[in-house]
Amino acid sequence: MRKFTEEELTQDEVETLLKAALMAPSSKGSRGWQFIVVDDKEKLARLAESKAHGSQLIDGAPLAVVVTADPLISDAWIEDASIAAILMQLQAEDLGLGSCWVHIRERETPAGTPAEEYVRELLQIPLQLQVLCIIAIGHKGMERKPFNEENLQWEKVHINTY
Repeated sequence: MRKFTEEELTQDEVETLLKAALMAPSSKGSRGWQFIVVDDKEKLARLAESKAHGSQLIDGAPLAVVVTADPLISDAWIEDASIAAILMQLQAEDLGLGSCWVHIRERETPAGTPAEEYVRELLQIPLQLQVLCIIAIGHKGMERKPFNEENLQWEKVHINTY
């Protein structure tokens, strides 16, 4: 979902989303992820400038969750943080909300600065945490057609051998 209404999320909705992320499985139970919840309009507008393409939608969202993790806690920090992020997105859908993953790791701002540096500086994120993505969340501002199952690429599924 790349378009949201102006309706704010309730405290219960935000808490439910964060519970989903905090209950995510992680490598060896390390739970090396951390989440920065942003609902300040000015900061959301600045986060929308974190990449040359694909981050502008954050400016229209009432909430963004910056997903970070500590690679010193787990060498599987990318996978762990990804699982937590997608569980948050699934929880958003279950609540009737829309969400969009905005990839930050190894991306750049329009000026060529690493997007991670930009987000780290804006939100005063400690150096040991790596920024994976930003999940923009809000009430759906548009309707999307359901996925057409006729387009499933079953040829990419292999049983017992490639």
